Parts: sequence; C-alpha cells; structure tokens
Amino acid sequence: MSDTNEPTAILAAGTPCWVELATPDESAARAYYEQLFGWTFAVKRDPATVNHRYNIATLDGWEVGGMYQAGRNQPTGWVPHLAVTNAAATAEWVQHLGGVVTLGPVEIPDRGAIVHALDPSGTPVVFWQLADSWTFARSLPGSFSGSDLNTHDAARADGFYDKLFGYTSHQVGTDGIDYLEWRLGGDPVIYRYVLPPEDAGRSPHWMVYLQVDPHRGTDAVAGQSLMLGGSVITPPFDTPFGRIAVLADPGGAVFSVVDHSCPVDLGVGRAEVDDPYDD
Repeated sequence: MSDTNEPTAILAAGTPCWVELATPDESAARAYYEQLFGWTFAVKRDPATVNHRYNIATLDGWEVGGMYQAGRNQPTGWVPHLAVTNAAATAEWVQHLGGVVTLGPVEIPDRGAIVHALDPSGTPVVFWQLADSWTFARSLPGSFSGSDLNTHDAARADGFYDKLFGYTSHQVGTDGIDYLEWRLGGDPVIYRYVLPPEDAGRSPHWMVYLQVDPHRGTDAVAGQSLMLGGSVITPPFDTPFGRIAVLADPGGAVFSVVDHSCPVDLGVGRAEVDDPYDD
C-alpha cells in the first residue's frame, strides 16, 4: 500500500481506513508512542469518549491513527476501522449477521459517522463512514502496515465479513495453520488467523502492525519499547514478510512492528502469524 489521501468515493467498503487505541492511561500512552515513533498528537472534542477527548496522532504531517481514554470496564487495545458507505445501514447488517452494535451510529463533526461493534466471533471492530476530509498514512515508517483478526471461530468470522464486504479468501497458512488472506478485487486487505488450542483462554482480538524504519530496524524498536516502559511479548524474528516483533505499550496494548525491507524465505509452511504464538 502507498501513502493515502484518496477521495472517500474510491475507497472500497471493507478496506482498513484508520487504526485506534483505547488505553487505560492516555498520558502514558501518548508519551510512549511519541518517543517510539515520533508521533505528535492533536486533541479534538469527542462526545463519545469518557473525557470528551480524542487524540489524533500525526507523523510528518500525515494522520496515522487515534487514541482515547477507555472508561471503566471498557475494552482496551488496538482496533482497526473498516470503511463503509453507510453507517446506519451497516449497523443494521451487523445485527442481522449475528454481530452486536455497542455504540452508534455516531456522527462526528467533520469526520463522518462511526459504529462500534462486536463481530459474531466476539472481536471488537469499528466501521467508519468517512468524511471527505479523511486522510490516513500507510506504508510510512511509524504508520499502519496491516492487521490480523485473531479468532477462535473461523466459520463465524469468515461468514460475517464475507457477507458484509464481499471478501474473497485465500488460504496462506500451511502445516495445519489456518491463516486466510481476505481480498477485495484481488488485493489483500486483512488477514484472519485461528488461534491454536493452547490459546483457548485468550479473547479474540486484532493484531495491528506498524512499520519500522529500515535504517532503525525491528530490534532497536523492541529495545526502545523496554526502555520506555513497554514490553516485548515476542522478540524479533524473521518472516517472509520482514522482521517482526510483538510489543506491548505501558498500558498493556499489544501490537506488532515490522521491517518489510528484510524478508526471509523460511520455506514452506511459514506464515506471518506462525512465530508470535510459537513457544
């Protein structure tokens, strides 16, 4: 993908169009990502958050994502937003297809309308009817690279998103790894991974990937995460997609970083999500 400032009319429904962090500690999260990726934050008023604040992160003038303070008993972590053409109609379809709408549709001044939901597999997801002013950086160091839906229920997840967006599926996992590539018009947009039996106690969730500057490298970013009060869930490892590490910020939100400049051919049966869950 390339840097994006496209008219919303040509952004296909089902395409990731934003990434957002719900955090238990807004100040700590801001400090962490400011230093780790060089993000700067602008605060907008948002009546849908507990403190009516929404932080928009920018990098070199590009908007790269959002952040807000989670309320008590609200889920935390990174979640992608998927583009839709009509938020109200999407909310109806979510319920018709077995999902649960948890918020919205909510109109946000100058930014369109959003719907927060749980898909039928229990994974939180946000749908966004974009405003014409929408921008979102991708394929820049420190910006969004991609996302995996990690679920226990492949049938429910596949059926829901395929019917909602018309995805076609391509199995890229082998050796018993159920790892699908969801495509729109032949282009990959999201990956879906079935969690292994040993992870039966883990909640379904998204894994968001943020890009690493090749001159800096995944190992250096993982080391800096530790120094900033975060943690390294899975140390850096090589994949056909590049060098990846799974990190967590000081609030516990898990995400991955990837340096696409150094892919490694590991042979048949290796997938991007193979190593993060390999003890």
